[in-house]
Amino acid sequence: MLAQAGTGVSQFFAQHQLGAILLQGVLLAGGVFSAALGLKGFLLPNGFIDGGVTGISLLVSQLTGISLSALIVLINIPFIVLGYYQVGQKFALKTLLTILALAGALLVVSFPPLTQDKLLIAVFGGFFLGAGVGLAMRGGGVLDGTEILALYLTRRLPASIGDIVLIINITIFSVAAWLLSIETALYSILAYLAAAKTVDFVLVGIEEYTGLTIISFHSTEIRRMITDKLHRGATVYECTQGFGTHGHQHLKVEAIFTVVTRLEVVSLTDEIHKIDPNAFVVSQSVSDMKGGLIKKRALH
Repeated sequence: MLAQAGTGVSQFFAQHQLGAILLQGVLLAGGVFSAALGLKGFLLPNGFIDGGVTGISLLVSQLTGISLSALIVLINIPFIVLGYYQVGQKFALKTLLTILALAGALLVVSFPPLTQDKLLIAVFGGFFLGAGVGLAMRGGGVLDGTEILALYLTRRLPASIGDIVLIINITIFSVAAWLLSIETALYSILAYLAAAKTVDFVLVGIEEYTGLTIISFHSTEIRRMITDKLHRGATVYECTQGFGTHGHQHLKVEAIFTVVTRLEVVSLTDEIHKIDPNAFVVSQSVSDMKGGLIKKRALH
């Protein structure tokens, strides 16, 4: 009987893991389709660009005639390697596959121009591109390596991720205004702002850093996973369980609080689930922070 029960539990967890993998795959595929629609259906036919690596690829493609698909892959490769050391092997693999899928979609999928109005092109091109980026991040990968670079530079410079991304994009749009036209640059900035707001909306307010509180009777294993495997700091609180699935209780339990980047939330929650599927996890946005291991730990 015990063996049968153990087999049933193992099958349940295996099915749950499969479901999580399928969901992440759907999110990544949806992100690729949405980003391709924003690029080929709106921005590309009208010569608009975006921020980040995608914007650099669009700008170089317009000036040189090199395939956009090839540029997106080539320019993102250094950031994928950086992401391997910054976040992990699984994240780097997902990002590589997602970017290759986007490059392939831009080559083979055709979208007719959906409107001739420049304002609608900028707004909805940015909207679909931002939705694609947000869905990809929900699936545990990224479509643009700019944030990986920004995350790396925050450990070297006294600036936030938002500050570094802003500086990079100001440089891109300034070059676009000089080489293309001021009007194109202005519409491109509008597309970028629409994309940025859409990313925030898709991520439901997840900011640059996310604080997680984990309450579990397997707190020791979870804390060791956070500190030894993810190399993050963890604060442990001793608390008493008040009311649970079995009614009023007064059991001693430990709560762990840690802060991670939004790129690491998916991998952390996956690891927590492997240790304790019944762990109670609460996440909240962290607008700013100082000290601790977030900006000080080594990248490799």
